[in-house]
Amino acid sequence: MPESKTDFFAILRKYNPWWKEGRVTDLPSWQRTSFDEVMKWVEHPPSKRALLLSGARQIGKTTLLLQAIEALLKKGVPPTKILYVTFDHPLIKSISLDEVLDLWSELEPEQHGVEYLFLDEIQYAQDWQVWLKHQVDFFKHRRIVVTGSAMPLVIENQESGVGRWHTLKLPTLSFFEYLQIKKVSPSDIPSLTKLEELFHWKPAQFHRITGEIAPLVPHFHEYLLRGGFPQSAQTNGIAQAQQLLREDIIDKILKRDMTALFGVRRILELEQLFLYFCLHDGGLTNIPDLCKNLEIKKPTLNNFINLLEAAHLIYRLAPFGYGKEILRARYKIYLADAAIAPSIMLQGKSLFEDPVATSTAVETAFLKHAITYYGTKSTGFSYWRGKKDHEVDLIATVKGELIPFEVKHRTQATGVGELQGMLEFCSQKKVKQGYVITKNKNDFSLMPLNKKISVVKIPAPLACYWLGQ
Repeated sequence: MPESKTDFFAILRKYNPWWKEGRVTDLPSWQRTSFDEVMKWVEHPPSKRALLLSGARQIGKTTLLLQAIEALLKKGVPPTKILYVTFDHPLIKSISLDEVLDLWSELEPEQHGVEYLFLDEIQYAQDWQVWLKHQVDFFKHRRIVVTGSAMPLVIENQESGVGRWHTLKLPTLSFFEYLQIKKVSPSDIPSLTKLEELFHWKPAQFHRITGEIAPLVPHFHEYLLRGGFPQSAQTNGIAQAQQLLREDIIDKILKRDMTALFGVRRILELEQLFLYFCLHDGGLTNIPDLCKNLEIKKPTLNNFINLLEAAHLIYRLAPFGYGKEILRARYKIYLADAAIAPSIMLQGKSLFEDPVATSTAVETAFLKHAITYYGTKSTGFSYWRGKKDHEVDLIATVKGELIPFEVKHRTQATGVGELQGMLEFCSQKKVKQGYVITKNKNDFSLMPLNKKISVVKIPAPLACYWLGQ
């Protein structure tokens, strides 16, 4: 650290205005649904661990931290007992975590009681894993929340942090959260504790909700184009929102983070691979063809796929099965947000002129919602392919129970004839219930596939709304 500490003191005071003012200013009124989970770990941690918030750039991690700080201040926590720092700042990045705490102690001498540390973009701090382990082990009076935009946080040197932090993965905004930001509140749509409740609904209940779905549709279409990023959601025009997503988020992840955090040098090939996934969102990966087209070797390609997943840009969906069933099967790759592909491909509302592209965007959006909803309870997600290429888009395995989902975003009503994959899978695996995500609001109903198997058909905006609550 330089002899003069004036600059560092100024930065800390700038980041922590509540030391002087006693409050956090300019916070949005909306909160992410994960806010309560964050506060649980800040106030009454279920175990002696730090909390790691992991998610893509610009999805609201910093806002979550500041909202948690404001909540602590309102509950009477002394302002000087709360420290916020982001290691994305070039000067802060140049010193160690211990030096940051030393500066804090000089500015605000340590007092007895609980201390709250909120450390943003900690992946830029040197040896952060070892430091965090040491803090959790030896400084019991500190509650620590850290964030990171890339998964080296949890895939590198993980052994040193076993049992020292709890990871909370934050996806992009759900459709429900997006509506919150837009100040849209469909009050006549009931809340659901779980989707299984729909199997006990009466026909009149389905009919009553049908009329409430139509107002959601235009908002859902905008959500597919703007994406689940707070800044792009609040930008005036769709073109500007997509430009923000394309330039400020995607470019920074691919061109800056991949080099700074992962040491990637072949950025052009990585960008070409990502563009391929944008053009084939939800498609099956053909590793030999990709290697040939990109002129890279299989280990490099697999590493690139791992890195894109680590940077929260894609989801990888494994085939359903065990052992020999999946030995030669291929993964499906989905983008982490439905708006990424339209933004990269410069598609505005023309997206909805292409039924196939629209269906793909809906499938991508729904997959993210389902994975987020079942993520804390599920032991895995997969897709299934049977005879004659019959398919089920998503299988969530929850406590040994198989929950199948099929996306049929089409103008025509979906009947049993269009659900042969669902019927075949449920018959083989002895599953009695499934879900079909549809387009038509009049498709909202309970439908038997045979005497033993039933599905609930849910229009996509409503399904994403419920899963995002």
